[in-house]
Amino acid sequence: MIEIYKTDDNRHLNNIEEMTKGSWVNIVAPTEAEIDYICSTLKLPINFMKDPLDDEERPRIEKEDDNVLIIVDFPYLTRDEADLPIFETIPIGMIFTKDCFITVSLKETPILANFKNNKIKALQILFEISSYYLRYLKQINKMTNEAERELHQSMKNKELYTFLALEKSLVYFTTSLKSNRVVLDKILRFNYLKMYEEDKELLEDVIIENAQAIEMAEVYLSILSGMMDAFASIISNNVNNAMKFLTSVTIILTLPTMVASFYGMNVELPFEHNRFAFIFTLLIAITLAGTTAFIFWKKKYF
Repeated sequence: MIEIYKTDDNRHLNNIEEMTKGSWVNIVAPTEAEIDYICSTLKLPINFMKDPLDDEERPRIEKEDDNVLIIVDFPYLTRDEADLPIFETIPIGMIFTKDCFITVSLKETPILANFKNNKIKALQILFEISSYYLRYLKQINKMTNEAERELHQSMKNKELYTFLALEKSLVYFTTSLKSNRVVLDKILRFNYLKMYEEDKELLEDVIIENAQAIEMAEVYLSILSGMMDAFASIISNNVNNAMKFLTSVTIILTLPTMVASFYGMNVELPFEHNRFAFIFTLLIAITLAGTTAFIFWKKKYF
């Protein structure tokens, strides 16, 4: 899909049919024919279009002639096979040419919504990306707290799977944010783009936002990993307690069975001709079981 926009004299962004000087070209999941058309029309290297479409591509900045390619990762929300929310990252390419500004990605993103509404400039897209990381991190923290409350009430696999999905999301975020930081530092330190003082100030704000997102992601990941370890220990301890209780009950119930088995043998036994033999047998079984139960209780086996 190719969308072409241009700002009119009233500074409104309008959708147009042909690429002209000063236009913005938004490309989402293009076909090979569309890639060839853009590259041939704007005289772009083919890798400038294809690299951002590789979901494993690492963030970087590249310059060839008068064309500059910036690849950064942006976050998006998806769901896995169990319908659990997963926050992942995917590359978006921003290409600066003499005549046009181009964005390339595999998926549509709400990050460009403000740009379409003519509310932000090209470099502010980087600020929007960092802001979305912070927004999604707050959602992850909220979901973590909700899953924790559920686990306190009842140990269920669903909440544990939620923890695993959120932990995976934080790993994606941390990796992508650190890669984005390298790209942002290079843009600020080297003359890849012509920037005015306000552009440099904006980029510094983006770097601060990105650093804040990195710190939040690392803190949440540390907390989540600690919670996962704690709940794993709790589950293991609960299983051990259950096994200890069941073993204790089995031993206690085994003693009366043993006494009854002895007195059920077809051999000479003490008190077998006594009319109170059954009561004696019952008392012995109860005494052994009760004594064993008392010892286990004192040792806090149950």
